[in-house]
Amino acid sequence: MNVPPTDAKRNRNRVMLLAIFALFFGSMLVAGALRFSGWRPHGMKNHGELLQPPGDLRQVVPRLADGKPYEWRPAERLWRIALAPPAECTAACVKLARDLDTVWQLFGKDADQVHILWIGQPPAGAAHPTALRIVQPSPQLRTGLPRLDDPKGVPVYVIDPNGFVILRYAPGFDPADLREDLSRLLKLM
Repeated sequence: MNVPPTDAKRNRNRVMLLAIFALFFGSMLVAGALRFSGWRPHGMKNHGELLQPPGDLRQVVPRLADGKPYEWRPAERLWRIALAPPAECTAACVKLARDLDTVWQLFGKDADQVHILWIGQPPAGAAHPTALRIVQPSPQLRTGLPRLDDPKGVPVYVIDPNGFVILRYAPGFDPADLREDLSRLLKLM
């Protein structure tokens, strides 16, 4: 024997169905609005400037200070931190070298996956971690590093394993930001 539902019960079921519908499609609508407005959760944002389009150094073969070529070799999955300070950079570059050495050491087991490319000659007193590669300056290399000649100081770049310059850190950046961004990138590999 089927008992017909009462009007109150039918209305309550309809309201529940509409509420479920609103929850499901409303959350999708809010997520879509946030996505297309450009909002991202704080933990998903990088601290360095994401270069669009990235600098392309794939065709450039930098030369180390001893004249040997420094090839990108994407299969090795090496990330690079690059900087090209002017020759007259002394005290600020010694501090920057110390900061980059600290960042490199904090990578721990992943430190083998990061090289520091110093384009030009580091000043006396600068840290020389085992990851440091002193590279001869070249116009092609400098051209691949966007906004290199910053009047505020020395910018630092992150280069992916293929030779694309993907992140730029403005002069005076917080080294912890570089470490956090590069740590995330190292986990991707």
